[in-house]
Amino acid sequence: MTRRLRILVFLLAMVLIAAGGLVMAWARHDDEEPVSILGTWTGEQATQFTTLLRGFGIPFRYQGTAAQREVLLSKVQSGEPPDLVIMPGLGELAEYADQHRLYPLNGLYDPQEYGAPWKPTGTASAHVYWVPVKADLKSVVWYRQDHPPADSPAPMGSWCVGMGDDGASGWPGTDWIEDLVLQRSGPAVYEDWVLGRNGVTWGSAPVRAAWEAWAGLLRKDRTAARHALLTDHRGAPGGRGLLFDAWHGCFLEHQGSFARSFYRAADAERARLTDSAPLLPGGPAVRAHEVSGDFAALFSDRPQARTLLGRLASRAGQQKWAQVADVFSANRRVTPRGGTVEREIAERLRTGPRCLDASDVMAPAVRDAFYEAALETIARVAEGRNPGIADLLRDLQRLQDAQSAQADDGRATPQTVCSTR
Repeated sequence: MTRRLRILVFLLAMVLIAAGGLVMAWARHDDEEPVSILGTWTGEQATQFTTLLRGFGIPFRYQGTAAQREVLLSKVQSGEPPDLVIMPGLGELAEYADQHRLYPLNGLYDPQEYGAPWKPTGTASAHVYWVPVKADLKSVVWYRQDHPPADSPAPMGSWCVGMGDDGASGWPGTDWIEDLVLQRSGPAVYEDWVLGRNGVTWGSAPVRAAWEAWAGLLRKDRTAARHALLTDHRGAPGGRGLLFDAWHGCFLEHQGSFARSFYRAADAERARLTDSAPLLPGGPAVRAHEVSGDFAALFSDRPQARTLLGRLASRAGQQKWAQVADVFSANRRVTPRGGTVEREIAERLRTGPRCLDASDVMAPAVRDAFYEAALETIARVAEGRNPGIADLLRDLQRLQDAQSAQADDGRATPQTVCSTR
C-alpha cells in the first residue's frame, strides 16, 4: 500500500466515523488480511474490546455501529460479509444459520465452560453456530445508594424510563413486559410464549395481563410517560445516565447490568441494585431472572477468524475481557470481579432460574414489531388514548404465525430459553 493510498484510506475512515456514528479500529500486518469484525459496541466499550483483541496477536479490523442489522444485511447482500459478527439477536443469527451463511463453531472452545441457558445447544441442528462472549443480567432495578426503595410496587413517578435507542427504540418497554410475564407466570409459561408452544400466544392471559399492567402503570403519570417516549435509554448526551440525571426526581431504573456503563465513574460507585419483582406492578414474587448476551458467530471459515473467536470464547480470553472492561461473562470458569455489586450480578447470572431475553430470541420481524408495539402503547397512553392492547397483540400473533409458516425445520432456532438450575 503506497503512502498516498494509506492517507486516503485514513481520511475516508475519519469521514465515515464522523458521519455514520460508528467506530472502526484495526490492527494488521501488511502481509496478512485482518479478520473483519462487526459489533454493536462503540465509545469506551469499543476501545476496551479492541484492547482485548490486540492481546490475541491476530490482525483484525473492528467496526462498531448502532445500526448493526442494516450494516450486516448490506454486507451480506453485497457478498462481502464480515468474518465475525457479535450481536444480541439469537433470532437473527438463527435466520442466517438457516440460510447456510454461518459456519459451525464445533471444536473452537470448550462448550462445558458455558452452562444453561448460555450453553449454545438446544437446537435441532448438531452444530453450534454462536457462543456468548458477554453476558448481562436483567430483572433488576438500579437505585442510588442514598435512596433505597421500599419493598413494594413503585409508582410511575419513581421510575427513570427512556424508550429511545439509535437503531432499536422501544426495546426498554419490551423488557418491562417480558419481566412482568416472567415474574407473574414463571419460566415455563415464559418459555412457551417466546417459542410459541403449548397454546401460549400473544393474546393469552399471561401476556395480555402483563401488558395491561405495564399500560396501567404508564397511565398513572402521563407526563412521565411522555418524557419516557422522548428520552434515550442512556439519558441525555453527555449526561450522567437516567438514574443520576433524575429529571423529575425519579430514583429507580429498570435496566440491565450494562446500565452502569452509562453512569459516570463516581456515580457508578453509588449505584446499587435489587430484584425487580417486588417493585413491579402487582409486586409479584421473584420467579426467575431474565438475562441477555452478545453472541459471536462466524460468516467465514478463515483460519484466522476461527482462531480469534476461539481465543475470545476461551476461559483466558473471557477472564481478560472481564478485567479490561466492566463486563460479565457467561463462561462459568471466569472469576467475577471483586466488588459487592459485581458479585451480586455474577451470582444471579449463574444460579437459580434464568431465561434469555424474549425479544432477542424472536425472529427479527417479530422482535421489531414488538418494539414498535411497546412504543405505540406508551404514545397512546401519553396522549390520553386507549392503548388498544388487544389489537396490538392480535397483530403480533398474525405476524408470528406468518413467520412460522415461512420457516423451515428450524434447525438453528433455540429450543430452550430458560434454565431452572
